[in-house]
Amino acid sequence: MCAEEPLFPATGSVKRLRSLPMSMTMDPYFPSDIGAQLQHTKPEVNFIVVPNAPNPLTLNNLDTLNSAGANVYLTSVDDVTKRPAWLRGVKPNASGKTDGAVSSAIIVNDHGAGHVDAFYMYFYAYNFAPPLFGQDVGDHVADWEHTMVRFLNGKPQAVWFSQHEYGEAFSYNAVEKRGQRPVGYSANGSHATYATTGTHDHTIPGLNLPKGFLEDKCDQGTLWDPTLSAYYYRFDANTKAFTGYDSSYPTAWLNYIGKWGDQQYPNSDPRQHEILPGVDATARFVSGPTGPIDKQLNRTNVCIEYNNLPCIIRPFRGP
Repeated sequence: MCAEEPLFPATGSVKRLRSLPMSMTMDPYFPSDIGAQLQHTKPEVNFIVVPNAPNPLTLNNLDTLNSAGANVYLTSVDDVTKRPAWLRGVKPNASGKTDGAVSSAIIVNDHGAGHVDAFYMYFYAYNFAPPLFGQDVGDHVADWEHTMVRFLNGKPQAVWFSQHEYGEAFSYNAVEKRGQRPVGYSANGSHATYATTGTHDHTIPGLNLPKGFLEDKCDQGTLWDPTLSAYYYRFDANTKAFTGYDSSYPTAWLNYIGKWGDQQYPNSDPRQHEILPGVDATARFVSGPTGPIDKQLNRTNVCIEYNNLPCIIRPFRGP
């Protein structure tokens, strides 16, 4: 397999410096097989099945759903409140591999002039969000999080950790490492990635406080090495094309512009409730996320662009 070699002609460091997320000890929702998600969902728009959709849906034809627009939702065929087994994903083995589950995609964008961004995309079948005022809010089917390492002339410069709508950036020297590999911590249930263990409030995007209304929790739990079960791609920012480093890797799914989980259930659905009626952000279930194509793969800064927030690259691990 190509994945066993230093794949990236731009810099072999992309493979050597792959990041290592650690799952929360008590997190019941582990990384999941990307393709298997399609076996447990059906494409819908406004809760109506997309007519004439490919059957079966696969990673090789998923992008055909783009003809139905960006509001396609890969909707669970099971009642997620019953917690079907497929939502739990695959626990990494002692080596950190998700046996039988390709649960990550590694995407490299070579900007030229020695500038390379390596994205490590992490997939989970379910997001169990932290409670608000003791009640479940913000749960959704499917979850994509990522880290990004920015290189200059083969040397790592900074690391981005995605956290819900936004995230945090740190200098490479500031982050925890095992050897040369950056270490991240995946929050319990929500899978937001952090540079440190402990409690992280994410009420205010980009500000990581130890206490607050919306708290993620991380510890040194199960080690996961995403590169052991991953697809590897290069991304051409000019053509928006993805090319697998191995010809066997599916690419069509990366062009899918719809959502990877259910549409937010209406309040008439008995599974749904809102802490504050009429405020979607307080709903128990929200809509599933978009995929890697929507993660600003050709960003200028290390940080994503979000609400005009400044991109701060922290020189130390802290708020």
